[in-house]
Amino acid sequence: MKLSVVIVNYNVKYYVEQCLKSLQRSLATVDAEVFVMDNHSRDGSVDYLASRFPWVKLVRLNHNLGFAKANNKAIMMSHGEYVLLLNPDTLLSETLIPSVLSFMDAHSRVGASGVWMMDASGESAKESRRGVPTPMTSFYKLSGLCSCFPHHPRIGRYYMCGHSWDQAEQIEIVSGAFCMLRRKALEDVGLLDEDFFMYGEDIDLSYRIVKAGWENWYLPCKMLHYKGESTEKSSFRYVHVFYEAMLIFYRKHYRHFNVLISIPVQTAIYMKALHTLIGMQLHKMRKSLGFVSKSSRRDPLYVVFASASSRSVCEDVITFNGLNAELHVVSQWNEVQNIASEVLQRHLPQSYMVFDTTLFSYQKIFDLLNSHPRQSLVGWLDPDARLIITPKDVFTSESAHK
Repeated sequence: MKLSVVIVNYNVKYYVEQCLKSLQRSLATVDAEVFVMDNHSRDGSVDYLASRFPWVKLVRLNHNLGFAKANNKAIMMSHGEYVLLLNPDTLLSETLIPSVLSFMDAHSRVGASGVWMMDASGESAKESRRGVPTPMTSFYKLSGLCSCFPHHPRIGRYYMCGHSWDQAEQIEIVSGAFCMLRRKALEDVGLLDEDFFMYGEDIDLSYRIVKAGWENWYLPCKMLHYKGESTEKSSFRYVHVFYEAMLIFYRKHYRHFNVLISIPVQTAIYMKALHTLIGMQLHKMRKSLGFVSKSSRRDPLYVVFASASSRSVCEDVITFNGLNAELHVVSQWNEVQNIASEVLQRHLPQSYMVFDTTLFSYQKIFDLLNSHPRQSLVGWLDPDARLIITPKDVFTSESAHK
C-alpha cells in the first residue's frame, strides 16, 4: 500500500466530512487507506461519518487522547509506505497528494514534506514552512521582533517569510496540519512524542527527522486550512496547552543551554502566555458590554455559486437560516470569475464566496482566493449534505432537522 492517511476528529463532523470529500478526489489514483480517529466526540461524529464514508477506517476512542497519541495509534495500525497526518479542518486540491508522493519517490532522503497552506481568506499561512525554534529564534518570535522584521534572515527565521512561495525548498519544520511522512523515517526517529497533547508535536517530530539526517521539504502545492476549527481558542485551556507545549519542546531539546539564555526564553514564554490570556479576557469583556464595531454587527453577505441542480437545496439553506445572500446559478468558470471580481470591487466589510462542491475543482477555487487574499472568506455549498459551511458556521437545511 502506498499511503495511509490519518485524521484526528474531535466534535467537528461537518468539517471532517468536507475534508474527506476533498481527500477522496486527491486519492483518485493512489492506493491508500484512510483512518479517522475520533477522540471521544460528543456531537454524533462516529455515526454521522460511518454512514457516509464506509470506505474510511473509523476508530472510536473511549477518551480524548490528544493529537499525538491518537495519531500514533493509527500509525501503528497502518500499512502505507507513506503516512499523511492531516487536520480535519483542511481541504486538498485534486492533484496535491499525487504531486507530493511523486516528489518524495524521486528524492529518497526526504523524510517529511509540507505544502502551501492558505487560510479561509486566501492568505498564505506562515506556518507552511518554519525554522527550528532555537532559543534565539524563539526569543525573536515571542518578543515580537520576528513580526517587526519578517524578512530578516536571522530574526525572521521562525516563519521564513523572505522565501518565495512558488519554489520548492528544504525547510526545517513541517506543519502537522499536512505532514507527509516516509515510514522509513518514522521507523528511524520514532513516532510523535505523546508528552505533547495538542501542539508542538509536529515541531518536535520535524526536528528529530532533521537531526537524524533526513530532509524536510516545502512544496508549492496549495491547500486550505481553516486553522483551528477543532479547537476552542478563546479558553484558558487553549492558552495553557499551547504554551505548555513550547516549554516541553524547549526543556526536551535545549535543557543544556546556559542559564543566561534559558531563563530569558522561558520567561518570554510565560509572559507571552499571560499577555494572550489577558487579551482574550479583555476581548470577552468588551463583547459582553456591547463594545463591538459597527461592521461586526452587520450580517455578512453570502455570495453563492451553485449549479442548476443544487439551486433548490441552496435556497432551502438560505431561507431556513435567514442568510443575507446572493444566489448565482452558474455552469462556467469564467462566470464565477466575473461575478467574484464585481463582488470584490464593492469592498464589503464582510463577505463569503460560497462554492458548490460539485461544480468546480478545488484547485481553481484556491487559485482564485489566493489571487485576492483577505478580501473575502470562503464557504462551501454541499448539496448532498444539504448544508453551507464556512470557517465560523455550519448552516443546515430545514429537511436536515425533520
